[in-house]
Amino acid sequence: MAIKTPQELIEDLLYYANTHLFLPLSDNIYARNKLLAKLKLPEPAQDGTHNPNKDDFAFIKSPAKILSKLSDYAIEQGIIEPNKRVHFETEIMDILCPPPSFIIDLFDQKAYEKNIKEACLFLYDFCIKSNYIRYDEVLANLSWTAPAEKADLEITINIAKPEKDNKKTAELLKKPQTDYPKCPLCKENVGFAGHENYPSRLTLRTIPIFLNEELWHFQFSPYRYYNEHCIVLSDEHVPMEVNQTTVVRLFDFIDLFPHYFIGSNAALPRIGGSILNHDHYQGGAYKMPLHKTKIRYRFSSPDYPDVRILIPDWYNNVIRIESQNRASLEKLFGEILDYFLGYNNEKLNIIAYTNEQHNAVTPIARFNEDGEYSLDIILRNNRADEEHPDGIFHVSSDLHNIKKESIGLIEAMGVFILPGRLSKEAEEIKDFLVGKSKLKELSDPNHPLIAHTGMIAQLINDHGTNLSDEDAGIAIEKYINKACERILKCTALFKDDEQGDKAFLKLMKDLGFKQIN
Repeated sequence: MAIKTPQELIEDLLYYANTHLFLPLSDNIYARNKLLAKLKLPEPAQDGTHNPNKDDFAFIKSPAKILSKLSDYAIEQGIIEPNKRVHFETEIMDILCPPPSFIIDLFDQKAYEKNIKEACLFLYDFCIKSNYIRYDEVLANLSWTAPAEKADLEITINIAKPEKDNKKTAELLKKPQTDYPKCPLCKENVGFAGHENYPSRLTLRTIPIFLNEELWHFQFSPYRYYNEHCIVLSDEHVPMEVNQTTVVRLFDFIDLFPHYFIGSNAALPRIGGSILNHDHYQGGAYKMPLHKTKIRYRFSSPDYPDVRILIPDWYNNVIRIESQNRASLEKLFGEILDYFLGYNNEKLNIIAYTNEQHNAVTPIARFNEDGEYSLDIILRNNRADEEHPDGIFHVSSDLHNIKKESIGLIEAMGVFILPGRLSKEAEEIKDFLVGKSKLKELSDPNHPLIAHTGMIAQLINDHGTNLSDEDAGIAIEKYINKACERILKCTALFKDDEQGDKAFLKLMKDLGFKQIN
């Protein structure tokens, strides 16, 4: 097959945009000239020399392969530096994408004429077709299901996004907000070109929605941790806060998007998300592992006879309240929140407040299988001490080689996003299990796998050093699976033992709940 010229690739891209991105044929000359200028080409392919085959484009998922070839050309010609590849491809797609108003109108039209589910599928597909969600890179992530005690966990090694640092996340809250946009979640990111260390959002499209009679914006995450992974962000750049109004907004959202769940991270460093200086929520059309686990305890409340109160059999501590009566859940959530924010149990290291607030909750709203409002309230605490400088209920230090950054609502529900470095490191760890490398090599403090010393020693102890390459990979995967299970257990305030169980049940009793079983 002949290698296509950049001019021919431009024609392919125009046809792709005509087919999938609503580019009118009448705009082809304009778009072509823009692309020629971008690639510093003096003229297009000659008429009749390149006619794209319609069948080649009808079912194409994304433009990634065409863009990759154009980027290769641009690098070869010195038009861009190799590290500017993603930015360059986004600029190309910006030329071909319709403006935000067009997408908003089409989303609203589909929601009105069909239903909100179809409108979401349209927007999600557009985000992939526009390469805003870099689908080919998402597919390159390593993902698997990990059999576990409570419910199967889901694990992804994410090679597309850098590992976060908890200290830097906390520092962002103190940083003067003078930049534009003030953070990656601000509405001003739509169409923003980006700059050094700030991603381009030229192809970002958001949908305005109203929650609690306030303007918010609905968009999809470019990283796609699960199906239709969405972000809902405040119109204003205000810090995250979880209060009774939060749940009003969450319920408003699922009233608008009944096929989605939606949740808010705790609004504190170490137990919240990676961006705490802009109020936002995350959701999606997905059933999380937390929502597949069994129920451990059931309760009733004389003050809320229409509410079912449950404790799921999960690794961290979750209070689930369900009812057809949304108002009852909103009121009960407020009571649980107010009580827990001041709750102390020094024997279990749970201290609500020292010089700052430590107790917090992560609420997640959805409709259950019976069509009732369902609210999960995950109890969190971010306190640190000398023995646990990264957090008493954070990932223990012996697991930092697997995951060190904050455990937010996605992982708290059983979907783990592990740092991309693990992909390469796991391959190198195999060498110890197949006999190519020796444990004594890790005595060198500069060894690239020094952080994995404990893991490698444990794997050698359990499996020896004569495994096949395939069996070594399986052993490492199983180790990571167990590590993720242990990470979730680290985040529990009330541990899964007799002392923790009694303390959790006493908390429920103090909240006025009567145990049914």
